[in-house]
Amino acid sequence: MNDQIDHAIASPDVSPAVSRRAAITTATGLAISTFLPGYAASAGDAIAGLIRTAEEKNAAFMNGDMDRWASLARIAPDFTLMQPFGGPASHGFDASPKRLAELSRYFQGGETALEVGQTYASEKLVVLVMIERQRGKVGGLPDQDWSLRVTEVYRKDGSEWELVHRHADPLVHHMNLEQAAALARGATRID
Repeated sequence: MNDQIDHAIASPDVSPAVSRRAAITTATGLAISTFLPGYAASAGDAIAGLIRTAEEKNAAFMNGDMDRWASLARIAPDFTLMQPFGGPASHGFDASPKRLAELSRYFQGGETALEVGQTYASEKLVVLVMIERQRGKVGGLPDQDWSLRVTEVYRKDGSEWELVHRHADPLVHHMNLEQAAALARGATRID
């Protein structure tokens, strides 16, 4: 799986032997310097750090290691979440021991990797557009692909970055117009 991801995020001009982290860092640096030339070095460091943390948070979450996840996640009080199961956005995050224990039982092991599609940065905001490639047991279902398209927005609070918005959906695989229309109507099947 990692070989596929390494190849998918590397540009055609980058050797397949380049590490995934190097490809992400290179792509991130190019995007930042294109949009924010005077801010490139510090923004590149911030984005690279947020990407590393996103990788670690995702792995901990999918493996039900909510103590590790909670130690990595800095969630803003005004956080919004658009869950992969649809419905309205939720506001705030319940990080109580009871809720974290529930989540820990819900996610029972898996493997994860992160594809970064695009990044945007300003002095106070960073946006990561990603595909979370993951497999695992979720909610008692058998092991399966749980890859998600994800957008995360971080806001700088003092010297720290906090997650203010996350949108995740399972629409990683292409669908045709009829399937999209069925989904938009709220159909329970999109075959």
